[in-house]
Amino acid sequence: MGTDPVRRRSALLAQADALCRRRGVRMTEQRRRVFEILSDLGRPAGAYEVLDYLRRAVPGAAPPTVYRALEFLLAQGLVHRLESLNAYVSCHHPGAPHRSQFLICRACGEVRELEDGAVDLSLGALLAAERFTPERRIVEVTGRCARCGQAGEP
Repeated sequence: MGTDPVRRRSALLAQADALCRRRGVRMTEQRRRVFEILSDLGRPAGAYEVLDYLRRAVPGAAPPTVYRALEFLLAQGLVHRLESLNAYVSCHHPGAPHRSQFLICRACGEVRELEDGAVDLSLGALLAAERFTPERRIVEVTGRCARCGQAGEP
């Protein structure tokens, strides 16, 4: 999608709208705003941080509004929940079925969404061998990104 934030945002919103239309679900104004906030931030944010941003446009917004919007966006595959951070991040390729892996930098907070089929297949094989039925499959790796590792950040 490129690195231009305006084009990235427009492309993500267009994909989200098209996906919702195809599925026959409604992208309400509140849902759209929550999605826009996460897309604009380009980093993980907790529900209450999203609420703080939402209140700039909708002063009376309450926590249930954000949680309902996040639940909808999760169900549609438009955002991901990062369990280790208790935060949400917009999906880089919504609408395409995928199982992502996330690299989370503890120094700068950057999160990279990867999609490696070999990792997914390997994990699936391990789960099958153990006869373990997962409820969710979320792979999160925390550490340092290349930039912070080179900079010697603490």
